[in-house]
Parts: sequence; structure tokens; C-alpha cells
Amino acid sequence: MREPRVALRTNLIYDALLVPNIGIEYRFADRWSAAVDYMHAWWSRDAKHRYWRCYGGEATVRRYFGDRPFAGHHVGLYASALTYDFEFSGRGWQCDGFGFGGGFEYGYSLPVGRRLALDFSVGVGYFGSRYKEYTPVDECYVWLSTRRQHWFGPTRAGISLVWILGGEFRRGKGGAR
Repeated sequence: MREPRVALRTNLIYDALLVPNIGIEYRFADRWSAAVDYMHAWWSRDAKHRYWRCYGGEATVRRYFGDRPFAGHHVGLYASALTYDFEFSGRGWQCDGFGFGGGFEYGYSLPVGRRLALDFSVGVGYFGSRYKEYTPVDECYVWLSTRRQHWFGPTRAGISLVWILGGEFRRGKGGAR
């Protein structure tokens, strides 16, 4: 009996923050999977120079402890790369290139249907980048300073809707009849 090997997912926290995202997870061994995620938002309120730009991706390797594919407790390692440009109340912060990070994650994937699950995860690690601080004046951006950011601590959180594709689930010991 074939078991599901692929799942599509979206992080609902990113969606709530207006950062559309999509991910794919591939189960390459009995309790192991690898995933890649991509996010991309490019919003602007041009009248006031307001920006909400963020794009990048993450790669994750997970070890599941549940009885079903893509279910139960899991731990993992992740790496991320992203760039951003946020502007609020007349001040902006723009990543100089890409910021990079990585760390360890813990999570739990809760099946809510035969092909759907909610995945809760939190990651702790490092994120670092260079960014430019600026002020928008008329039609120009006035550079104030360039700084480095180094962060050790929580670097990732997710409540993801997971759609499990392909295969058939085993039903109890010995599989389906």
C-alpha cells in the first residue's frame, strides 16, 4: 500500500500579515521529510511611500514521531533567506541584499481530515542581516544609516494548513483491505 509522500502547505500567520506563501513537503523516508517554502509580498501605498515588501524562502528537514505520514510531534532543522523593506510613520528599514538565518524547530501536526492537517511549529535560532534606515522625503528616500542586525532567539512561528497529496493511508495494522 502506498503512503502519501507529498504535501502542500501555507503558513496562516504569514497570510494574516498579508505575506502570501506556499510550501511543499516531501517525505523521503519512513519518518523523515524535507520542505521548501516561498513567501512574496510587494505592497505599496504610493501616495505616502508606504511599503510592505518581503520575499524569500526557507528549507527544512523534519523528523516525525507520529504513526501517520505528516502527523504528530516533529523536530527539525531549518535555514532561511529573505529580504524586506518596511516603511511605517515616515521611517523605513530596507534589507541590504538578503538576510540569512537558521535554527531548530519543534512542532505538532494535527490531522483535521483525511487529507488536511494543521501544523503548529516554533523555531529558535539565529537571523542576521544588514539594513538601511531611511526617511521618505518628497519623491526620494533619504538614507540615515546602515546597520547590522544579529538576533538569537525565536526566529520562526507557524500555523500551517497542510494538504496531503497522493497515496493511500494505511488503516490500522496491515494496511487497508
